[in-house]
Amino acid sequence: MPRTPAPPAAAHALLRLLAAGVRPAPLRRLLDSHGDAAAVLAAGPRDWASHGLDAEACRALRRPDPARLARGEAWLAEPGHHLLGWRDPDYPPLLRRIPGPPPALFVAGDPALLWRPALAIVGSRAATAGGRAHAARFARALAATGLAIASGLAAGIDAAAHQATLDAGGVTLAVLGTGPDRAYPPRHAGLQARIAATGAVVSEHLPGTGARAAHFPARNRILAGLALGVLVVEAAARSGALITARLAAEAGREVFALPGSIDNPQARGCHRLLRDGAGLVEAPEEIVEALAPAVRALAAQLKGELQPGGLAAAAPPPGPPAPAGGPSEPDADHQRLWQALGHDPTAMDELLERSGLTPARASSILLALELEGRVASAHGRYSRIGV
Repeated sequence: MPRTPAPPAAAHALLRLLAAGVRPAPLRRLLDSHGDAAAVLAAGPRDWASHGLDAEACRALRRPDPARLARGEAWLAEPGHHLLGWRDPDYPPLLRRIPGPPPALFVAGDPALLWRPALAIVGSRAATAGGRAHAARFARALAATGLAIASGLAAGIDAAAHQATLDAGGVTLAVLGTGPDRAYPPRHAGLQARIAATGAVVSEHLPGTGARAAHFPARNRILAGLALGVLVVEAAARSGALITARLAAEAGREVFALPGSIDNPQARGCHRLLRDGAGLVEAPEEIVEALAPAVRALAAQLKGELQPGGLAAAAPPPGPPAPAGGPSEPDADHQRLWQALGHDPTAMDELLERSGLTPARASSILLALELEGRVASAHGRYSRIGV
């Protein structure tokens, strides 16, 4: 049997920290203090203890669970699988702003899509046919505007939003309460694979982690944190969707809810949100209008952060406008990718071959061009907009 290739050194070091079961808050402190996972491992038990690790955690850090470590290495060896650490420049900027952000993210698909302006669509697992239809209608319309549609891969409203976005050729993000290799419910394994192929599947849990009740409320904070806003389509009086909405509001994000019949028990959670100040919406255009200022602010931020050098690079001073139809940032990489693009949809592999860029660099540039309205993407293929 062929040996599983070792992940890059940085990913391997971070995997050791995760396999040791270091709690999120001390792990973020360690990474902030030392800069990267390899430096944390080299620091030793006395330093670890000074950052809040007890004796048991220090022992685990010296000898992490070999089975958990091996599962993580095997998962990372698969194409399209990534591990983003808290200090990684590709870590999604909106997620950094929430209380208790995850110290690491396992991502199946394109990590650059986690930077895209997104709306979370959530609701009841026991949704009515009408509720699923509303979720699909809003997902299709909002995906057509360029927003990513995020949800939790659950039954009911979540699945309807994911499926409609995929069918419309939009970008959808799935945030899991299991490891990145586990679908929950299991019947959504095919849907999860489709999302990973053209969007991104995200988890803070090591591969092999099964469904546990405590993981799903924690999952909801990531879902709320990746999005500019949350739309609750249907929710009972006690619903996980209400947790997502509360966490979104606490993070300063927009919260929207659809009104429903007073005779529908799946509408009571939405009505409670509306009484508490959520935005009542009846059409997708109302959400687009409400999110427009936040989308513009995020686009301006990302334009600076996607410069060569990543998060540490400052945005350049304003210069003369770019030629019509060309990229607004005329560095060599942007020009090479722009020349590789045509008006016919082109797959990422072909763009990489034409431009000679790395996948990470090409994805970042494409995202910037999409935010500027110069590139369209559908089903994982990219094309120019305009001349």
